[in-house]
Amino acid sequence: MIIRSRAPLRVSFSGGGTDVPPYTDKYGGVVLSSTIKKYAYCSIRPRVGDGLQVNSMGWTTGITAEASYAQSLNGDADLARAAVRRMGVTDRLEINTCSDCPPGSGLGSSSALVVAILGGLCEWSAKPMERKRVAEMAYLIERSDVGIPGGMQDQYAAAMGGFNLIRFEKEGVTVKPLAISGAIRNELEYRLLLCSTGTTRPSGGILGRQIKSYREGNPTVLEALHEIKKLTFDLNDELVRGRVEEFGELLGREWDLKKKLDPAISNDEVDKLYRTALANGAIGGKLLGAGGGGYLLLFAEDGSHKRLSSAMIKAGSRVENVRFEDVGLETWKVGYRDREQRDRAGQRPQISEARPASYAL
Repeated sequence: MIIRSRAPLRVSFSGGGTDVPPYTDKYGGVVLSSTIKKYAYCSIRPRVGDGLQVNSMGWTTGITAEASYAQSLNGDADLARAAVRRMGVTDRLEINTCSDCPPGSGLGSSSALVVAILGGLCEWSAKPMERKRVAEMAYLIERSDVGIPGGMQDQYAAAMGGFNLIRFEKEGVTVKPLAISGAIRNELEYRLLLCSTGTTRPSGGILGRQIKSYREGNPTVLEALHEIKKLTFDLNDELVRGRVEEFGELLGREWDLKKKLDPAISNDEVDKLYRTALANGAIGGKLLGAGGGGYLLLFAEDGSHKRLSSAMIKAGSRVENVRFEDVGLETWKVGYRDREQRDRAGQRPQISEARPASYAL
């Protein structure tokens, strides 16, 4: 029997940076985001050898790591190993992971991967877990166990799915699903573009400096975080009212504020691509993720989608449409009824119906 799981990646419209402690502990943070039809995947199966084998199929090369369950977290595939440890699983397992986008793309792929791994392990070990608890554990794995700096938004987006206004307070996290009409959703998909900058960057360095600046009392960073939080509520209001033009313009305002958090959030290449977008029909937009590379999210003015897309391709960007995903973490099983039926079927597996994970209801 093979357990498979997937968790969606996300686009963050506004609020990134306000979800990072210690800012959240004192002032509270808020993020407006939606999951999209790009995913992180996990497959779990029994293995013959002892211990744990993790196969991580990256975009340029694969990683295979074997370890005992007592081994410290200081090598390849630490996220998967930390998830196994948190879940208390000691079975002899082979875990295979992959993602539709590489780390550093700004779409929350690393956090979605941890959520997918936890979902698979919950199904494997028959240990039910609520979606919010999956997100909480994924956050602890990344930030505490493995020591990757970052915020809290990606784990909740991947576990819950859909359009959400996520609030972060010292007392806990509140996820408010947004009732976005089909017409508004369709218009957003028509207007929005994902444009690759051609580079990916680890988020840890930028976020680490942002945290340091905040702790040192940098007034520019603190004021920018306050303004981003306020703007996130404005973007939420425009979205639920269906005022898409105003929504697109505010994306650009959020990007202006975000660049104040750290000089490395943007660079000459990103600035050049964004100027090209504004000159060819973009109302607004922003770089997704912590910054430095990954994807630009652009909002086209009415009738300019094709012109904008062509200009960005000519500028060297890979352009993709945005397709929203309403479902968060999912799991399913792939297996055989018995050996005789497997042989008679020519090695074709019996596949269970994909469903939202029972522990995620």
